[in-house]
Amino acid sequence: MKNFVLIGAAGYIAPRHMKAIKETGNNLVAAFDPHDAVGVLDRYFPDCDFFTEFERFDRHCES
Repeated sequence: MKNFVLIGAAGYIAPRHMKAIKETGNNLVAAFDPHDAVGVLDRYFPDCDFFTEFERFDRHCES
């Protein structure tokens, strides 16, 4: 199992990436998008940490 982060979680392709991560048995641990319209994220990874500010996302990924 690998852990992934996603930048652009509200984009057109993002749901396909989330589906692929889920289907291959991996985990999405954090996602970033300046737009807070990411309802699809909860469908695949309800425990994923979501950020709208890049600085907070960056600090979270480094820790």
